[in-house]
Formats: sequence, structure tokens, C-alpha cells
Amino acid sequence: MYQLIYAILILLSSTNLLHANQDYKELAASTQTITLHETSDQAVSYSDYAAMTDSITWLVSMSRRLEKFIPNLIEREEFLRTVYYEATRAGLDPQLVLSIIQVESGFKKYAISHSGARGYMQVMPFWVDAIGHPDHNLFHLRVNLRYGCTILRHYLNKENGNYYRALSRYNGSLGEAAYPQLVFSKWASNWRYSSSSPNS
Repeated sequence: MYQLIYAILILLSSTNLLHANQDYKELAASTQTITLHETSDQAVSYSDYAAMTDSITWLVSMSRRLEKFIPNLIEREEFLRTVYYEATRAGLDPQLVLSIIQVESGFKKYAISHSGARGYMQVMPFWVDAIGHPDHNLFHLRVNLRYGCTILRHYLNKENGNYYRALSRYNGSLGEAAYPQLVFSKWASNWRYSSSSPNS
């Protein structure tokens, strides 16, 4: 009897691992894979930022709001250019990404959670094996934002654009509303932006 239960448990564990592997394969197929030469600790340049938008008002508006978290102007603008670029590249709202970063790490580059998640967007190290390269450093600015945005885009695709479920998956709390509500609360109170009214 115990042998049968043990065999069933092993089978269930194997099925879960298979499902996880399929999920990673699906991610690699549905998003652009993260290659080493595209990622670094270097910020996105002004020219790369300008290729995404012809407006400087977003950068100015967000920089004022971010000052209490990142006091250094140069560091702050480099960070914002990179957030805008990586979010837009992944088809995400840059303000949503800023909200996630505020909730996940409080804009701390070297944040580490109790579960081992790293950096601004609190990316778990197993994602490096799943979609990246062993040399990727999750504390590097561009690397962390590329991973975080790629992973969230994957979950949005998986959930057919349902932000509540995608954000819950990102946080590992699927089925609970607290995390997505917190992210949207930060967006509404701190990061909402309209090009016609940048101060709103």
C-alpha cells in the first residue's frame, strides 16, 4: 500500500516538473529570448529612448516623481530610460512597470527577497536557466528589467491579457487579489501619466 502511494507521489511530482518545463518552453517560444549581448548593467542611451518616443515630457514627469527613491538625477534618468525602453519593447505600459518595481523592491537595485528573488523587479534565479544565459547577472539594470518585462509579457499572453491574473502569476500568488490591487493602487496614486496632461 505504501509503495503504491509513494509511486503515485513520484508520478505527480514528475507531472509537475513536466508542466513547469513546458511552461518554460512556451515562454521561450512566445517571447524573444534574452541574449547576452543585449543585456548589461548599462542604461539605455538617449538615442535608443528617442527611438521609442519623440516626447521628453514622460521622462521629466517621471523623474520628478522618482526623486524621493533615486535622488541622483543621472542615475534616475538612466533608470527611467531603461524602464521605458524595456517595457515598451515587451508591449507593456512603462507606468505599470514602475508600479511593479515600487511594490517589489522599492526601487532598490540590490534587493533580495526571502525566497531569493533579485533586483528591481525581483526576478527568481531559476529564470536565468529557463530563458537566459548563465553569465546574466540579475542585479544588472538592463538584465533585471529585460527579464522582468519578458516574464510579465509571458504571463499576460498566457492569461489572454488579464492583468489581474498575469500580475498574480508574476508574484506567485495566483488566485489572490491583494498583489494586483496593490500594483494598480501604486499606478493610480504615483505613476499615472497622460501625454496631454503629464502632471495627472
